[in-house]
Amino acid sequence: MRIFLALLSLFCLFSSHSLLAQITPKRTNITLSGTVRDSLTGEFLTGATCALVGTTKGVAANEYGFYSLTFPAGRQQVKFSFVGYKNFSLTVDFQKDTVLNVALLDEIMLEEVIVIGESYQEKVQDTQMSIVELTPEEARRIPVVFGEVDLIKILQLKPGVQSGGEGTSGLYVRGGGPDQNLILLDEAIVYNAAHLFGFFSIFNSDAVRNVQLYKGDFPAQYGGRLSSVVDVRLKEGNRKKFSAQGGIGLIASRLTLEIPIVKDKASLVVAVRRTYFDVFTELLNEAQKNNPDWNRIPAYYFYDANLKFNATLSKRDKIFVSGYFGRDVFGFNSPGGFNFDFRWGNATSTVRWNRVISPKLFMNNTFVFSDYQYNITNKFDVFSFSIGSGVRDFRLKSDFDYYANPQHYIKFGAQVEHHSFDIGRLNANNSDGTVSFNAGNRYEAQEAAVYFNDQFKVNEKLSLDLGTRVSGFLNDSARYAGLEPRFSMKWAFRSNFSAKISYARMLQYMHLVANSGASLPTDIWYPSSGRVKPQISQQVAAGISLTFGDGKFLFTNELYFKDMQRQIDFRDGANLFVNPNLDQEFVFGRGWAYGNEIYLEKKRGKTTGWIGYTLSWSYRRFPSLNDNRAFPYRYDRRHDASVVIMHQFNKRWTLSGTWVYGTGNAITLPIGRYVIQDIPGSPIGVIPEYSDRNAFRLRPYHRLDLGLIWHFFPRWGESDLTLSVYNAYSRMNPFFVYFEETKNPDTDQTTGFKAKQVSLFPIIPAITYNFRFGHKK
Repeated sequence: MRIFLALLSLFCLFSSHSLLAQITPKRTNITLSGTVRDSLTGEFLTGATCALVGTTKGVAANEYGFYSLTFPAGRQQVKFSFVGYKNFSLTVDFQKDTVLNVALLDEIMLEEVIVIGESYQEKVQDTQMSIVELTPEEARRIPVVFGEVDLIKILQLKPGVQSGGEGTSGLYVRGGGPDQNLILLDEAIVYNAAHLFGFFSIFNSDAVRNVQLYKGDFPAQYGGRLSSVVDVRLKEGNRKKFSAQGGIGLIASRLTLEIPIVKDKASLVVAVRRTYFDVFTELLNEAQKNNPDWNRIPAYYFYDANLKFNATLSKRDKIFVSGYFGRDVFGFNSPGGFNFDFRWGNATSTVRWNRVISPKLFMNNTFVFSDYQYNITNKFDVFSFSIGSGVRDFRLKSDFDYYANPQHYIKFGAQVEHHSFDIGRLNANNSDGTVSFNAGNRYEAQEAAVYFNDQFKVNEKLSLDLGTRVSGFLNDSARYAGLEPRFSMKWAFRSNFSAKISYARMLQYMHLVANSGASLPTDIWYPSSGRVKPQISQQVAAGISLTFGDGKFLFTNELYFKDMQRQIDFRDGANLFVNPNLDQEFVFGRGWAYGNEIYLEKKRGKTTGWIGYTLSWSYRRFPSLNDNRAFPYRYDRRHDASVVIMHQFNKRWTLSGTWVYGTGNAITLPIGRYVIQDIPGSPIGVIPEYSDRNAFRLRPYHRLDLGLIWHFFPRWGESDLTLSVYNAYSRMNPFFVYFEETKNPDTDQTTGFKAKQVSLFPIIPAITYNFRFGHKK
């Protein structure tokens, strides 16, 4: 009887709801969708907002400028905005789904105000935390070594991001290692993002549209690394008219061309860059060729090229093809017949097709090729010897953006990837073929993942990001799979003040074999195997975001804790040279890091810049190292601070300055030495006794850089002279420490050992001429 009454109640409830639906006028919804672009170049405006005026409904454009907003039919006012551009509003009586493509007018360079980047209000209200965004326009105003704009070095000035050492472009994010950063160039993985042994990054700033660095709270579409994601997007190219830009510096020159193939429908970007160290060193060698005491200077140079084509195939379809190729070349040819050649570099290619399936559903399909190789060749007389390693990927992925309604923005997708690893590739032979030797290992592995993420706006105050990623890896008989949940939450106390928390679990199936603190070209990527298991990290973060001063200032404070399992290091005395059983040299342990990041930024007005400070700890523990006691990670840096200030006096003059400070790196040093002699009269041996791992610190690092930009406005476009001074007060910062014997001058007997510091860069002035042709003044 109770079941019958329950069913009767449900029937009555359903019937009454249906009756009310019939007698109540139905209020229909419509969907407004389209793309947002720059009116002068046709570039996508990623993150531009479309909002319904008078409501809290709004949406941000995706990476391809696509937006979709659903709201009640009828007369409505819609506003499009992007900081640095004029707002565009229109009022229309919407009665059906409508496609509206919008072009916003650029207002970045105003007479008295400079506005760059996204709105602070949006940053406060966004659920995403632990993110850094950078544009080339910002980077060009900051002084750097040798006057070469380097996007990676600018990221190092942000809280939670550290460099590997003096002048290097490596990234160490929240206690992670250099192999734990996923670096993407137009969705292609870059395995070594450095030129000149780490002193320059491979990214030509003239070809880059924007950079996003995720230190935590990783969106579900990203995976494969533990500590960070660096997502670099290239320009799409000017679809309106031909334009060019470039620069001539002390060590390198660059040129970028933007060519409209079919106006408003297709364009091409070509960017090239090359150094000319080798030109000067060859001139010196030639001038001294008759000097018997002259030691020839090795030749070194690097070059890279970016190419990107995009076209609109129809109202719904677009295609993009982009590529990168770069090489470093270091060579030495002696008159005696000894030749040494060292080459390394990346090659990537990306083909993308995106389609607007419906007003609410956007699809992007991508094919990616990535390759990194290094090769060292020695030749002497009739003998030759070469060694190298590399990694090559082929990847297919599909990503979907579904704008269900103003409360739910859903992203989902899948990818498959094939990896090829060449490890310790060795070849030795002579010219007549009587000697021939080959060695090395080759591994083939597959990786796959699916993901789902929902940005859920619960109400005006509460927003959630709920996501998960399922990944798997196959290498011969070794099979691994794992769940990678992602979660973040934002609570808005006021329109200018919010609190956020996040959690992310990450898996990493590929590992960097490096026996140096710096990221070097000879470092080897190694796959997970039966013995080498995937690395795992779990990171939690909490923080606040606040704007004040009439929206001119942004303040954030984030606390984080990261636990890292299955960390890899080398056992003491490891053999890394052409070792067919390299994984037997690994040891495995645990790492953890925690800290507090404080950040204050101002991007409006004549004086702009930021102040960042990080207080952090980072540790490792390996059962077979340091007696199973925890020790500081080599880049455990207790205090890390940066101050960046830029001031525009007028349209022609801009002054900038950067000051950085960091606790010295942790190092291991000998604390004593034993003298041994097996047989009287035989040579004396000295055996050092070392401290606990990383028990000592180098001296603190600090440096001041200054820059002055003089702008010109000729008829054909814009140009400037950039004068930069790196390390203005010539602080001799430690790069590494070694020990030198001290001897008795009378007996020539060793009396002790003295520590010596090696420093790289004193004060370095530089001047660069930059130009832009075909751009607006």
